[in-house]
Amino acid sequence: MPKIVDHDARRHEIAAALWRLAAREGLEAASLASVATEAGVSKGRVQHYFGSREELLAFAATALRERLGERVRARVLAAGSEPLAVVRALLAGLLPLDDDARADALVGSAFLVRAVVDPVARERLRTGEEEILAALADGLARARDTGALAASVDPVGEAEVLHALVGGLADSLLVDRHTPDSALAALDRYLERLA
Repeated sequence: MPKIVDHDARRHEIAAALWRLAAREGLEAASLASVATEAGVSKGRVQHYFGSREELLAFAATALRERLGERVRARVLAAGSEPLAVVRALLAGLLPLDDDARADALVGSAFLVRAVVDPVARERLRTGEEEILAALADGLARARDTGALAASVDPVGEAEVLHALVGGLADSLLVDRHTPDSALAALDRYLERLA
């Protein structure tokens, strides 16, 4: 009986090897050969699933975005239905608060650097950020409309500020300026000012 291979699972395993390598050494270190070594497979095996380094990078970036989305959705579902709790959960889901999220944030930072010089990567990043901003603005509008936030709150403007705040907190967490508790406390202080 022929062996059944789950091609999608293999592609994700190779992408995970790229993430590990990128988290340690940056995307510049991620050649097809180095990713193959990290994954414990031959370079030919990597080339079987990805025709080029660019194809591998694009797949890994998309898979990383999906992983972040799953993390955020899990936090949002656990937050319940109160609109401000949902906003806080969405924001907290973007922070590197545990080892897995930290590793993802390191890889995300490597992709951010790449987006500065790669128009395709830049567009992918901007699309993801627009989705986050829209979800934040929607959540803030619901929180304002239920009275959890002041009537004067501008959801779109505050979504921009909160997105920037979380980006700064994420960077501070990566360089150990903040702990998870202190980062969440800073986020909570800002959200309290909107009430």
